[in-house]
Amino acid sequence: MWLKPRLTFVVVTATIGLLAFFYTLAPTNSTGLAASPRAVYAGAAIVRVGIIGDFGLAGPNEANVANLVKSWQPDAIVTLGDNNYFYGEEATIDDNIGQYYHQYIYPYKGGYGSGAPGKLNRFFPALGNHDWPLMTCKGTSCTGPYFDYFTLPNNERYYDFVQGPIHFFVLDSDEHEPDGITSTSIQANWLHEKLTASLAPWKLVLMHHSPYSSGAAHGSAPDLQWPYAQWGATAVLSGHNHNYERMLIDGLPYFVNGLGGAEVQGIKTPIPGSIVQYNDNYGAMLVAASAVTLTFEFVNVANTVIDSYSLTNTFSVATPTPLPPPTSDTPMQPFYLPFIAR
Repeated sequence: MWLKPRLTFVVVTATIGLLAFFYTLAPTNSTGLAASPRAVYAGAAIVRVGIIGDFGLAGPNEANVANLVKSWQPDAIVTLGDNNYFYGEEATIDDNIGQYYHQYIYPYKGGYGSGAPGKLNRFFPALGNHDWPLMTCKGTSCTGPYFDYFTLPNNERYYDFVQGPIHFFVLDSDEHEPDGITSTSIQANWLHEKLTASLAPWKLVLMHHSPYSSGAAHGSAPDLQWPYAQWGATAVLSGHNHNYERMLIDGLPYFVNGLGGAEVQGIKTPIPGSIVQYNDNYGAMLVAASAVTLTFEFVNVANTVIDSYSLTNTFSVATPTPLPPPTSDTPMQPFYLPFIAR
């Protein structure tokens, strides 16, 4: 059951002059998944999330990326699709995923360990084209190895969850998606409504196919060039093209992160808005966030930071209404400013 929105405050005290940011705590359901999109964040702690793309091909390349990501001790891991090469088979899914990331998955149904501690899922995949071949749909009800292996929110094809001050929106960008992939589709309307309703400081949209890309193998996907910025997104992350790229399109950051373990692919002439391109080695992204700052890093398996990009939140606050001045025998009291998320 969704929590009712609650007015959140910035607390300012005359004695210490500090700002404190608070969010409603999200209860978890029986699967350990967040039952509400309200953030699970308070104070100045930094939340760290690993982002991997096009990774699900068992072998040394995936192992090296997995070791890098786990060395960060992330609070969660999010994928950008192609979790289970090459055909999304039941026979390969645990070797391609659980072998390296079982410590983050709950409930974990494979044979490599006991799964995420505390019955709390911390692994959130997006569907890729290599995950779809053995799945079938009747209307909007879909079955297959991917759905048997994972337990995810909403319809499990596209969903949202909150990690600290970040609200994640994981989409299914594949042409097989029953609810469509164009900007007027049922899935797009769901995203628009969710982005508009979110009070989180940071709103990240993730999917497999790249709305924009200089990748030589696939390039840009025009059907996925939705008005993300207009709807309230902070950034868009995708894979499918097996390289790394950072772009700024109409003022919105776009990232391609497809160096998680499958073969490396080339980069063509950079498209307008492309700022950084890289395909020299495998790697992953580390996203670190507080309510005030959000930093994206791409790090290769040699532990070299290839790219770093940061955003600073701008908060709007109403004019303060101080309490009456204290008398000589009344201690100073804090006053409250309504907090409005970006």
